[in-house]
Amino acid sequence: MKKYNPHMIESRWQTYWDKNDCFKATEDKNKEKYYLLEMYPYPSGKIHMGHVRNYAIGDVVARYKRMKGFNVLHPMGWDAFGMPAENAAIENNTHPATWTYDNIDYMRSQLKSMGFSYDWGRELATCKEDYYKWEQLVFLKMFERGLAYRKKTFVNWCDKCQTVLANEQVVDGCCWRHTDQKVELKEMDSWFLKTTEYTKELLDYCDNLPGWPDKVLTMQKNWIGKSQGAIIKFPVIDYDYTVEVFTTRQDTLFGATFLCFAPEHPMVKKMTRGTDQQDKVDAFIEKTLKIDTFMRTADFTAKEGLFTGRYCLNPVTNEKIPIYIANFVLYEYGTGAIMAVPTHDQRDFEFAKKYDLPLRLVIKPEDSEIVEDQMEEAYVGEGILVNSDQFNGIKNRDALEKIGDYLEDKGMGYRTTNYRLKDWGISRQRYWGAPIPVVYCERCGVVPVPEDQLPVVLPLDLDLKEGGKSPLSYEASFYETPCPKCGQKARRETDTMDTFVESSWYFDRFTSPRYDSGPFDKEKVLYWMPVDQYIGGIEHAILHLLYSRFYTRVLRDLGYLEIDEPFTNLLTQGMVCKETLKCEKHGYLFPEQVKDGKCIYCGAEVEVGPSIKMSKSTKNVLDPQKLIEKYGADTVRMFCLFASPPERDLEWNDEGVEGSWRFLNRVWRIVTENSDNIKNSNRCENFSSLPPYLKDMYRKIHLTIKKVTEDIEERFHFNTAISAIMELFNKISQLINSEKELNESDWSVVKEAVENMIVLLNPVVPHISEELWRELGYKSSLVEFSWPQHREEFLEKETCVIVIQVNGKVRSRMDAPVSLNKTEMENMALSDERTRKFIEEKAIKKVIVVPDKLVNIVI
Repeated sequence: MKKYNPHMIESRWQTYWDKNDCFKATEDKNKEKYYLLEMYPYPSGKIHMGHVRNYAIGDVVARYKRMKGFNVLHPMGWDAFGMPAENAAIENNTHPATWTYDNIDYMRSQLKSMGFSYDWGRELATCKEDYYKWEQLVFLKMFERGLAYRKKTFVNWCDKCQTVLANEQVVDGCCWRHTDQKVELKEMDSWFLKTTEYTKELLDYCDNLPGWPDKVLTMQKNWIGKSQGAIIKFPVIDYDYTVEVFTTRQDTLFGATFLCFAPEHPMVKKMTRGTDQQDKVDAFIEKTLKIDTFMRTADFTAKEGLFTGRYCLNPVTNEKIPIYIANFVLYEYGTGAIMAVPTHDQRDFEFAKKYDLPLRLVIKPEDSEIVEDQMEEAYVGEGILVNSDQFNGIKNRDALEKIGDYLEDKGMGYRTTNYRLKDWGISRQRYWGAPIPVVYCERCGVVPVPEDQLPVVLPLDLDLKEGGKSPLSYEASFYETPCPKCGQKARRETDTMDTFVESSWYFDRFTSPRYDSGPFDKEKVLYWMPVDQYIGGIEHAILHLLYSRFYTRVLRDLGYLEIDEPFTNLLTQGMVCKETLKCEKHGYLFPEQVKDGKCIYCGAEVEVGPSIKMSKSTKNVLDPQKLIEKYGADTVRMFCLFASPPERDLEWNDEGVEGSWRFLNRVWRIVTENSDNIKNSNRCENFSSLPPYLKDMYRKIHLTIKKVTEDIEERFHFNTAISAIMELFNKISQLINSEKELNESDWSVVKEAVENMIVLLNPVVPHISEELWRELGYKSSLVEFSWPQHREEFLEKETCVIVIQVNGKVRSRMDAPVSLNKTEMENMALSDERTRKFIEEKAIKKVIVVPDKLVNIVI
């Protein structure tokens, strides 16, 4: 008997697949295409278990679809630009390019060792000129159409990253990459892509994505944030300016007793310039802008403000009301100013109480009264209008429309729809990114780089400055350039693009990654796009997916694409989690730093913590390479797929890995020990002549094919698919290892069972299944084999086991044809000898029959 040697087997088959271009994809209009893509990785150094799980899920689907006859595209590349690569390069005292390309080489070898069915001929890295050249071209096309523009704005600034962050990259007031680094607001010139041009379409199309998880669609809708309301005009007294305020609650307008501006609103400094409040206002603005937007608007943050010294008129009451600036008002939402109604908004109520501002009740419950002076909190319920002139007595929900009509009739405002989504700031003050292709000329202003001068190449011979600052703004050889229009001395833009720009179209480039006449070959992208199945983490539900949807529409409108959405189906897999080990003195520990439950450094008892996402910071990570070296790739793949449904978190379990290893060894032994008998047998051709136990085995084969097919095709529940294959294996094992000497009929059915089991296992554990297939005498690879089809006629039972009860207690069982009617089942049960012993001469009151299952005799 040959021993299972995964390393030898896996190396051999990976070489075979590579040498024979088994996974090379080419366009074939006679075959239905299937584009399977997992979110490509940052080349961070090593793949982690999250990568392994993500890519194992995708590989099962790719291999399955290929065996089903689809023309499968399954590419891999590298999200190689951006802060992660640069920060890691700083920590390792090397150049970002050197660090990135070295990591790509190492991670490529790791992915190949897992046996993933990638078309490596399409590999791309976004840090290469032949990639970002086309990104720069698209930027210029967007600039021509007004979809890319530059403006001075307040931006989120991370001091550790030394760059701007998009709103989506700020989490709980901190940088999404440096969770201990508070984000500040900073005013600077930045480049933006006009995502708001497509706001309504992005929102509406959320209802046309049935293949996306509801959770992700909800997150997309909430981020776009549609609000129906009205713009209301508040004229400033003794100053030539009218404040426009967006509100969804025009029914409360008569209760607006003050106005609040966002501190960063440009009108604040203009209105207070030269007044007694100027210095106080400037100081308040400076103080507030050191706090990020999350903290400013958080419920637990104290509401603070300052009177500007200016007043405006409430348009419906004609009352003079004060204008404040407040820390909780954001310039990016609505118009950057709000009308404050303290009696019907808790935040306004707290602010009014703090600064002794007036309250006016305008909505009260229909069956009770509220006294303003006695209010301890805002009333936010439904009711009827009071203190609202001609609208008194109207239900507040009805008043929304009526007051909206009134504002439009009087020219005091108008109905409108507001969206939370803002334009995408893409300027990054970092080195390791795609240069923005514009120059600044004192005579000509902002001038785009001519298309025939692309790419604007990122120089690779520069070193980062102290603190990780970009060298581009210090290097004259880069920023000094003649103006493309007038030829005079100009300065090149030294900001680089947000790395999310690269990941917003890489899936299109995969369709023709070597095409050198444009972003991609129109005919090929037309054949392959959209992506049929996209797989990645839920953490990308807003950022990456929203930007990709936006960028797809831009490319469509530029004439490069003919699709509206990039991804037809989306699977967001769960995290890989593991328990933590913690010493009170030395903090989190790796498993090798613990011996007999104690810290190896101080001998203290180690606390076993809850299972959480694997992370370097909590030291509960596992190196897939070590597992591959110990068990082989197939065992690691099987565990990742068997331990949990893909959309749920996977709880790491060392015993589960051992269990997968043992199962593959059992499969190996039973096939190799019996390969001669299996090879020398013919498949069964006369099902009707088989004895019942072999018919039952035949039925199990086809039930398993049906179950595994449905679990992969319809649900991606690989865990239950694997479980079904294990049940089939157990059935095979029981027959082979029974005391009965197997005859020709037995081996013919075993052959059918074993061969189908190997084929069904192939997408999950491709190496061992290929080797066992070859062991059975087949010369071709399973890559070329078709997926088996179950036959309905073999799923039907000819016999069933009938349980016989007497007064509800099981007294006997009998085999019976499935075609028996109730009377026949009753007669058969009453004639059963064992059952008769419990009945004897007692009177039978009634007999309850459940067809094909049960007979209960009541005496």
